[in-house]
Amino acid sequence: MLIFGSYPLRAVQYFEFSKTAEQAYDLIFSLRFVEAQNKLLELKISEPDNLIRLLLSNYIDCLTIFVSEDEVVFNRLKQNKQLRLDEIRKGDSHSPYFLFSQAEIHLQWAITRIKFEEYFQAVMEMRRAFNLLEKNAELFPQFMPNKKNLGLMHALIGTVPDKYRWGVKLLGMDGSIDEGKGEIEEVLSHARQHDFIYLAETQVMYAYLLLHLSNEKDLAWEIIEKAQIDPTTNPLACFVKANLAMRTGRNDLAIDILHNRPLGPHYFPFPHLEFMLGTAKLNRLDPDADKHFVSFLRQTKGRNYIKEAYQKLAWHAVIFDQEQKYPKYMEACKMHGAAIIDEDLSALREARQNELPVKQLLAARVLFDGGYFRRAHQSLTLKPDNLKNEFALELEYYYRKGRILHEMGHLTDALDYYERTIEKGRYEGYYFACNAALMCGKIHEANKAWDEAKSFYELTLKIKSDEYRSSLHQKAKAGLNRIAESN
Repeated sequence: MLIFGSYPLRAVQYFEFSKTAEQAYDLIFSLRFVEAQNKLLELKISEPDNLIRLLLSNYIDCLTIFVSEDEVVFNRLKQNKQLRLDEIRKGDSHSPYFLFSQAEIHLQWAITRIKFEEYFQAVMEMRRAFNLLEKNAELFPQFMPNKKNLGLMHALIGTVPDKYRWGVKLLGMDGSIDEGKGEIEEVLSHARQHDFIYLAETQVMYAYLLLHLSNEKDLAWEIIEKAQIDPTTNPLACFVKANLAMRTGRNDLAIDILHNRPLGPHYFPFPHLEFMLGTAKLNRLDPDADKHFVSFLRQTKGRNYIKEAYQKLAWHAVIFDQEQKYPKYMEACKMHGAAIIDEDLSALREARQNELPVKQLLAARVLFDGGYFRRAHQSLTLKPDNLKNEFALELEYYYRKGRILHEMGHLTDALDYYERTIEKGRYEGYYFACNAALMCGKIHEANKAWDEAKSFYELTLKIKSDEYRSSLHQKAKAGLNRIAESN
């Protein structure tokens, strides 16, 4: 299939999503890598001058690294990037895929490098990708694959806090959430009327943009439900759909999706799905949640989520009255895995505190995370007066109470508890006050009280929590951008 046009007289190597290339693409995004490699070999033999196979091969490398998180594999495969770019540059420079393929490869490796803390190189690759996409947009303004990637980059650039935007502009990049969202919506509109190879990928991208940047959970779920992805035959689709279900209060559905995920030797191993199933089951207080964390720890070759897995094994022990196991798991949390992502950093912080959690607060927390708000409220039987001598516990109580009341629709009471949390904890390292300020901003924004919402989003950016700071600040920046666009 050709998305943008064909070239019947080919004097040079060309780019075309032929039927064989399409089949390879579908196999790749189903994580059926062995079959995909065979299909790419078939493509190389039957269409030796079709350079789209180089882009497809790069998908395999980056997905292999991203799913496995194996640093040995990363170091072995990253040398392929330049070899592919050198070959692509010999192709038809008049094709819209000429610059797009180069940009896509830079962007894929940038995202991959972030997992291994190669931040400087990742930023440089993002800059190259952005510049190539902008140039390609001038040459082929209606080329939808290009618009898909530019939309993503424009939206993400729009979340950069004002104090860092000078750095982004210095790199020659600019954009806004509204601009990026509009571009992706244009791509989806095009895809509804045309055969578009990147349809499912764009639907997933748009759903996450709605969830994280536009604060539209229900619409995000509606998009992913209608997306052309099948979680029973595609592990990546299973990850996406279960992840969106968990993030939009559909925890029972997430468990069903994960239980019915595709398994077998045809699929590249995806141990993180076991971690997700353990998390979803713990959120429902299922007694067998622990076995999935153990399974994840046995299978993973990566370094992320290991500390969090041990933390959740420790939580499981507390919730199910096996407190004697808590120190053992938290010691393992200190010893194993990396402290890079927010979740692992938070787990390590708890392990170093060496304090047994209060069962009622912990149960309320995991039930809340699963969207079981009434059960969470019922489990929060502690009284704040009983915690007056325990600063951290009292602070957490106010925060948890506010979060639960917020989701139950008791907004006035929720604001009261959030403001108590902010007053008591804004200068502490805990994330409670920072997220409480963010939630106050969201409540006022929903009520179109723009000044109050702006004030709380700005307060969020001023609170320097030790946990989840970057993600909370990004969401506050997105909120300020939405307010600016609404006025």
